[in-house]
Amino acid sequence: MHKEKEYEKNMSITQQQETGNKGEKIAKNYLIQKGFCILESNWRYGHLEIDIIAQNQTFIVFCEVKTRSSNTIGEPEEFVSRQQQRNIIRAANAYINKNSIKKEARFDIISILKVNQKVDIKHLEYAFSPHW
Repeated sequence: MHKEKEYEKNMSITQQQETGNKGEKIAKNYLIQKGFCILESNWRYGHLEIDIIAQNQTFIVFCEVKTRSSNTIGEPEEFVSRQQQRNIIRAANAYINKNSIKKEARFDIISILKVNQKVDIKHLEYAFSPHW
C-alpha cells in the first residue's frame, strides 16, 4: 500500500512538471509573437530560478509562468507568493549585475489556464516590483 501512494505522489509531480514545461513553452512563444527575444529559460542563481528572461527594445523582463489545468481554487497568477516574488527579484538583481544590463527591469507574470485544448493566456505586466 505504501508503494502505491509513493507512485501516485511521483506521478502527480511528473504531471505538474509536464504541465509547467508545456506552459513555459506556450509563454515563450507568446513573448516571441509580442516581439521579445528570449534570453534565458529556467535561469538559476543558487537555489533561485527565473522561468523566462526576455527583452525587447525597452525592457528586460523577468517572467514567472504559472500554469494550471483548472481554476477551481483560483487563477494561476494568484499562486505567486510574496516569497517567490522576493526570490525572483534577488535572482534578477544577480542576473543584471552579472550581465551589466542597462535596460529598465520589469517583473511580469504569465498566467496560463489550459483546459483540454483551450488555452487562456494572461500577461500581467509590472505584476510586482522591488520595494526599496
